[in-house]
Amino acid sequence: MNVLNCLHKIKWDKVAVFAGGLLFGTAGIKVLSGKDAKKAYTHGVAAALRAKDCVMKTTSVVQENAEDILAEAKQINEERYEQEKSSVESGKTAEAE
Repeated sequence: MNVLNCLHKIKWDKVAVFAGGLLFGTAGIKVLSGKDAKKAYTHGVAAALRAKDCVMKTTSVVQENAEDILAEAKQINEERYEQEKSSVESGKTAEAE
């Protein structure tokens, strides 16, 4: 009698989902370890490596441009500093006279 009560309390839809997942997982392992799957993985990895190369090239170009911009910005600031310094010095000379 207790066993029957336990069987009535089981949620069979969840058991069915679990069993289906177990079956699908077992079949999935067989499919994923086959020759066709290996070929698909190889092509996928090759595509990822090509994408990585493209990203690395783009990154290099962006980095070079950023270095050029930084160098030009430093040069502009140095020129501006020199102009300000010379204008301050010429102002002191004019005050001294």
